[in-house]
Amino acid sequence: MTEPVPTTCMRCAVGCGLLERGVDTGYGLARVRGDTNHPVNRGLACRRGVDETTNPAGERLTRPLVREDGQLVPTSWERAIGLVVSRIESSLADRRDGVAVLGSGQQTNEAAYLLGKLARGVLGTRYYDANTTLCMASAVTAYYEAFGSDAPPPTYEDVPEADTHVVWGANPAVGHPVMYRWIADSASEPDGELIVVDPVESETVDDADCHVQLDPGTDLALARAVLARIVERGDVDGPFVEAHTEGFDALRESLPRPEAAAAVAGVSTGVVDRLAEAMSAPTLIYWGMGVNQSVQGTDTARALIDLCLVTGNLGPGTGPFSLTGQANSMGTRVCSSKGTWPGHRPFDDPVHRETVADAWDVPVDRLPDDSGPGPVGIVGAIADDPLDVCWTVATNPVAGMPDTGRVREALAGTFLIAQDAFRTETVELADVVLPAATWGESEGTVTNMERRISRVRAATDLAPKVKSDADIIAAVGSVLDSGAFPDPTADPEATFDELCALTAGTPADLSGVSYDRLDRELAVRWPAPTPDAEGGYRYVTDDGWTFPTESSRAAFSTGTHGGLAEPPDEEYPLTLTTGRRPDAYNTGIRSRELGDEAEPIARVHPETALERIESLDRGRTVITSRRASVTVTVQPDDGVPPGLVWLPIHHPAVNELTLPVVDPRSDEPNVKQCAVGLRAPDRPEPESSFGTPGVTGTNPSS
Repeated sequence: MTEPVPTTCMRCAVGCGLLERGVDTGYGLARVRGDTNHPVNRGLACRRGVDETTNPAGERLTRPLVREDGQLVPTSWERAIGLVVSRIESSLADRRDGVAVLGSGQQTNEAAYLLGKLARGVLGTRYYDANTTLCMASAVTAYYEAFGSDAPPPTYEDVPEADTHVVWGANPAVGHPVMYRWIADSASEPDGELIVVDPVESETVDDADCHVQLDPGTDLALARAVLARIVERGDVDGPFVEAHTEGFDALRESLPRPEAAAAVAGVSTGVVDRLAEAMSAPTLIYWGMGVNQSVQGTDTARALIDLCLVTGNLGPGTGPFSLTGQANSMGTRVCSSKGTWPGHRPFDDPVHRETVADAWDVPVDRLPDDSGPGPVGIVGAIADDPLDVCWTVATNPVAGMPDTGRVREALAGTFLIAQDAFRTETVELADVVLPAATWGESEGTVTNMERRISRVRAATDLAPKVKSDADIIAAVGSVLDSGAFPDPTADPEATFDELCALTAGTPADLSGVSYDRLDRELAVRWPAPTPDAEGGYRYVTDDGWTFPTESSRAAFSTGTHGGLAEPPDEEYPLTLTTGRRPDAYNTGIRSRELGDEAEPIARVHPETALERIESLDRGRTVITSRRASVTVTVQPDDGVPPGLVWLPIHHPAVNELTLPVVDPRSDEPNVKQCAVGLRAPDRPEPESSFGTPGVTGTNPSS
């Protein structure tokens, strides 16, 4: 048996340390377990992280592929890279922004940094983003607007210090099991409690002291009802608000009557009182995609931050704590140049632009003027035909983005480069496929949701015709611009050092972190401007509170509830929402074989099923939206309120139904609610155009 290799789990953003052993012969992992020395998890590990690291169910890509006569056929790396470079150069010769690039929170910091360097510094494209925008952009925007900087103020050390734990629009029992254990343990203390705000019952709700079952999409109305009640009761932390915030008078004047806002949210005033009273204790508010994935995601996240500010719940053991999904979503925000330059350098600041251009050895006027329209906007641009090439890296937009019928149609009409470890719906459309390393096969670093950087290491050799993400990016970059990419392979440590140097003096300063330091300490939290410095709770020091805003104060907000982006009507009388299952990962590629999916299982209230019994046939129905129709198996469940349909995000058919409108400030799509109806399945059931079970078309009203 090989020696255990210390690394970091890539299953979610908790950042657990693992020990991995490679197989004795061949390629792959033989055993994975928690690392008792790692400061994040101290040996804890969830079963899903271990299983999906050791034995992923997806079909591995093991050699480059190119499309010939409509089929993907094996080819050499030389030919694949040559074709990629040729098509990119041809596109850039016609127009500056002719290439789109979509990255991922599954890349290492090093790969994310190099992809941003290539996209922004070599290609000069504004059409570059990552799938992290689909999950976290509203929280990011809210942090910037409220505090002047990205990332949650608290750390994991604050979880056991809190009394009240409010989980809003998230299911950490499924999404973040190790962190959830800390939450549940703290909430079980004599003074502790767990309150879950969610339209549906979930695994997290099972442990809750109080479940607030609000109407779907009314989170902002409920949060502002609680704010209004806190102000009305006189429970405002006046000294904190006076000394360290701005905008409180405008907030107070904008607040609704608590009774009216409670009615909009579908809860009683007693529930509002319960939440208001809970905030009087040291409180952490956690939230996830149930808040973020909305046209009002930023406003809702701002309101949750307002709840912390108005009650003085900022400081050790308290605060707003957004739950990040992908393992390196935080690193992507710091390193990748998708929304800011490395280190959270402002995108439009001329001084920072010069610094980045100098570091990359590219002309400053090649850098795009703005950060682009977000992933949904990029697909729209591809569909409208200003883009000739799209390159996806460790992401599966044909299953993971809203209105995937439109996504599929757009990507089928462009020259598509798919870089991935597994065969996906996106790979099936590609013109060139670049096979990449996966968990346990790559070297580099990642950054967890509390800002801790730790190493990922290879415990097994790569198959002969598979390359790391960073090496693939460097291979393309070195042909396109040898000044920016002098080597056709990427040295992970040298890349990390380059990244860290570029963040020196920024809010997300990594310049005091090195591979040697990570080898000694295992994990280091930014900002870390010197070799012995490490970040803690943000914005507070021995000298008091200061925020990186113009006033040095945290800002309140005044956003108001605006209703559902697509409310139910006579034709589509139900509301669809989506959530996580414990047995699958993101678009499910690591937990399913492509094309072998059973029908998605729809949770509906028994009353909803009974009222529409004519739409059911032997436990099956067809869910229709304005975009598609999907055949599902019905699971009656009184944990789902009447009028709501719940589907898992992991099934590739589900996002055929969802809505592609976005939050105007964050560009995050409104995936969580759309209007749907039910009808009886046809016999025999039509097959989808690409093999996804149950998708019967993209125009259900025709």
